[in-house]
Amino acid sequence: MSALLWPGDDRAGDLMSDVAVLAAMVEVEQAWLSALVETGIAPPSAKADLRGLVTADDLPAIAAAAEAGGNPVIPLVALLRDRSGSTWVHRGLTSQDVVDSALVLAARRALGRVTDQLRAQAQTLVYLVDEHRPTPMVARTLTQHAVPTTFGLKAAVWLTSVLDAYDDVAALAYPLQLGGAAGTHAALVELGGPEAARACVAETARTLGLAPSLPWHTTRTAVTRIGDAAVRCTDAWGRIAGDVLVLARPEIGELAEGTGGGSSTMPHKANPVLSTLVRRAALTTPQLAATLHLAAAQQVDERADGAWHAEWETLATLLRRTAVAGGQTSDLLAGLRVRGDRMWDTLKAARSDMLAEQRTMAALVDREPAESYLGLTDDLVDAVLARAYATLDRTHDRNDQGELP
Repeated sequence: MSALLWPGDDRAGDLMSDVAVLAAMVEVEQAWLSALVETGIAPPSAKADLRGLVTADDLPAIAAAAEAGGNPVIPLVALLRDRSGSTWVHRGLTSQDVVDSALVLAARRALGRVTDQLRAQAQTLVYLVDEHRPTPMVARTLTQHAVPTTFGLKAAVWLTSVLDAYDDVAALAYPLQLGGAAGTHAALVELGGPEAARACVAETARTLGLAPSLPWHTTRTAVTRIGDAAVRCTDAWGRIAGDVLVLARPEIGELAEGTGGGSSTMPHKANPVLSTLVRRAALTTPQLAATLHLAAAQQVDERADGAWHAEWETLATLLRRTAVAGGQTSDLLAGLRVRGDRMWDTLKAARSDMLAEQRTMAALVDREPAESYLGLTDDLVDAVLARAYATLDRTHDRNDQGELP
């Protein structure tokens, strides 16, 4: 899957694609059918292997038929029943159960990729922070020279935002959505009774590896939390990209991307393409998350008309863009060139202004200015590094879906 007008989209591969979501919907239907049989609600003859019965070749037909009922589950279920020969497929479910649970499955996989990216970025930043803790440079506030700082501390600020994003993603829950037509499980209880119904829901959650949950058809916290965590990532990456874009300007020249992009007409240019594309994501993902929040606020009754439907493509686009930006940020940091000599030249040229605050403070206490005016820079760097080491140690052992054990 690729998008002509979103360069780098191929980095996301199949994450949140139509193929991936369709496969997740089949996975949900399979887990449910197996649970119906396992708990004795459906007879043994209802058992069927749904895997492989619907493929990417069926996507155009399913997508075209989805308009009639407003969602793709209706034509999908018709195909699965026809091809499996089991009329028990989907019994006790509603379309929203399948779409929501499938999107949660797909989102978990996408954010597993993002988690790996964040961890790799943290490792790279730990190296940059440690290597450049003594590299002096100008701190800038409101675009102007302020006081001396170090590039190590600047990179530590980047690292803090990456660790914050990591914590947000790691804290996410991925709840199963099951409730039937109006979130009461009435059909399921009618089919097998209360105890079997409870067992069926629990077995489905276990099979899919999703958190057991009460039906959340019109309580969209799970979706907005996923969206918010994704935006926290692009916020962090956009902040890094913004610094690189400013400090890579030729007249500053303190940073440079490892491999700059070319120009269609100016052969001398080495554009900071990765930073530009990361910033693009940071500028667009908050609006996607805002749509998720708006949809959550517009939920009505026991299942919503339109607000639920607005989430699907929005969430998929948000998570794809997040995964793409994560990969681009990892490459940006891995190849980043730090020009310590240019940082020192800039600081030295502005040294008198840089130390104006220091002279004022020293005069207030009637003493000569200290040799260094870096304050608690080393303490601040040490604190961020300690947090990073603790996070990286805690997340060393993980499964292939990027989930914490």
